[in-house]
Amino acid sequence: MIKLLLVDDHDLVRTGIRRLIEDHAEQEGIVVVGEAATGEEAVRMVGRLAPNVVLMDVNMPGIGGMEATRRMLRVAPDLKVIVVTVHDQGPFPKKLLEAGALGYLSKGCGVDEIITAIRTVMRGKRYLSAEVAQRLALEMLPGGGSSGLDALSGREMQILYMLAQGQKVQSISETLHLSPKTVSTYKSRMQEKLNVKSDAELIRLAMEYGLVAGTPNGGAPVP
Repeated sequence: MIKLLLVDDHDLVRTGIRRLIEDHAEQEGIVVVGEAATGEEAVRMVGRLAPNVVLMDVNMPGIGGMEATRRMLRVAPDLKVIVVTVHDQGPFPKKLLEAGALGYLSKGCGVDEIITAIRTVMRGKRYLSAEVAQRLALEMLPGGGSSGLDALSGREMQILYMLAQGQKVQSISETLHLSPKTVSTYKSRMQEKLNVKSDAELIRLAMEYGLVAGTPNGGAPVP
């Protein structure tokens, strides 16, 4: 039996995936043991429910999917994380795979592909949607057009993501268990690496590369 945890901040998405999985549960031996709406909740549920596989979105309130992946794997090193998201472009696929995710799917995929991905990662192998696999392969070629955010470390990406959500330095420091000074230092390093001079420019760049929903002219707030 494969125990599955669903993580997404939208009830409708979790309900839809649960129903699709349960329609195939009997023959596939997969059972949904829990649902979480935030990365923080997912980390707690991994410790309590001991799932084998997590299906998880990236863009959620709080720490988001990238930091949640790191924390869940610290709690359960054998856990298999599959990202299921609309973000199949930009820096997310590469950075999440570096954080330890084994699978990456688009939310447009069907239940058969979800089942295949679950079976594949349970064998310890990586599963990527065709679009993501092609994009990552192209980025490895000379002049492949890698994201402008590739220069950032995983921690810097996490802090940029939280800044783009509108979180302040003090809130980020408390969530990530870092001092405010350390968070500010990361922010300064990001500005230097990306050649920008303000928080507003950082957030605008995050939107341009699809790190968060929205555009500089709508959607998400820009200070």
